[in-house]
Amino acid sequence: MYDFVVVGCGPAGSRFARRAAERGYDVLAFEQGDVGEPLACSGHVSTDVWEFTPEGARDRLLQNVVYGARFHLGSPRGDPPGDPRPNGRAHPGRDGTAAGRSAPSDDRDGEFPATAYPFYKDEQVSNVIDRVGLDRELADAAREAGVDLREGHTVVGVSESRDRVEVEVRGPDGVETHEARMVAGCDGPKSRVRRELDMAEPDELLHGVLGFSDEDDATDFVDVHLTVPNFFAWRIPRGEAGVEYGLATPPSADVRKRFDRFTADCGVETDRRCSGLIPVGPPDSVTSRRAFLVGDAAAQTKPFTGGGIRYGMTAADHAAREIDPRHPSTLADYERAWRDDLEREIELGHWVRRAYSLPDPVQRVGLRAFAGEIGVHMDRPTTVFSLDQLKSLLRG
Repeated sequence: MYDFVVVGCGPAGSRFARRAAERGYDVLAFEQGDVGEPLACSGHVSTDVWEFTPEGARDRLLQNVVYGARFHLGSPRGDPPGDPRPNGRAHPGRDGTAAGRSAPSDDRDGEFPATAYPFYKDEQVSNVIDRVGLDRELADAAREAGVDLREGHTVVGVSESRDRVEVEVRGPDGVETHEARMVAGCDGPKSRVRRELDMAEPDELLHGVLGFSDEDDATDFVDVHLTVPNFFAWRIPRGEAGVEYGLATPPSADVRKRFDRFTADCGVETDRRCSGLIPVGPPDSVTSRRAFLVGDAAAQTKPFTGGGIRYGMTAADHAAREIDPRHPSTLADYERAWRDDLEREIELGHWVRRAYSLPDPVQRVGLRAFAGEIGVHMDRPTTVFSLDQLKSLLRG
């Protein structure tokens, strides 16, 4: 009997599997297809992600360095964006060359166009990475730690009993049943583990669409368009890997039409499209008798962006540290640990997201008040109350 069966080998699943194996547990992990495919998530991440990856991963995965975001209330323009910082300051790119462009003609004396509000730092805010490559790096690290990680295996059934779980899996050789002391559901927004064990659902599921163009763009700002109901659209420069365009909304029949209108307004055509669900709002419990959820399956995501890579891996570390598969009572320790770490960030993230739906005049006042250099961490909205942010406001 295994100590843990892990269902799903995205960042959260591979991270938990690796950390549990490093603690001496016997871990079996399943991924439905090939690790990292199909792509259904943006590769725009905070620099904190490198704390969770193997040595040298940054050199292998980095595509671009980002120093800020430009928020728009109007329709996207077809012309390429300039550097919105005063005086067009440029920062070194991946190879040490200047990544920013000169300031546009309507950016005079540090003032910005009425519909574009930049937020930036003099240090890296985030990185753009090879998202599929990240999953593979983390899966390889799990295997090196001793995890039996099997691709091409689909979990079709999960059941709990007093002293074990049984997991039915369809693989190349047919259906197999594996026993373990516990099962980790790291299998995304539509988690099979969650469904099979009648565990609580996330508060909400958004529908996201991604597409890519072949533009070679190493500029160091992302663009955020607050023109989508209850969420936003985005443009992320990925260096030589092109440009990513994305949009997310509450599920509706016109989400793809909205994406088509957005890219048309940007003056581009995209290919390599993909889509997926984004869970928002974790339920009151992400554990059962002998099962626990991690990552998107638990809706451990940022409500204001939908991103969940760092939150999921943070929760995975808590799970590996707190849960003893021989003692189901330790599941409560996991619940307490991850919520103590992330719950305030998630709650404040809900408030940030509500601002996306404020009346346009109110948005303009708020964006203009805070635009410029900031001291906020992109994964931790509580840093809006930090000393760094206060200093940035006073400098403004």
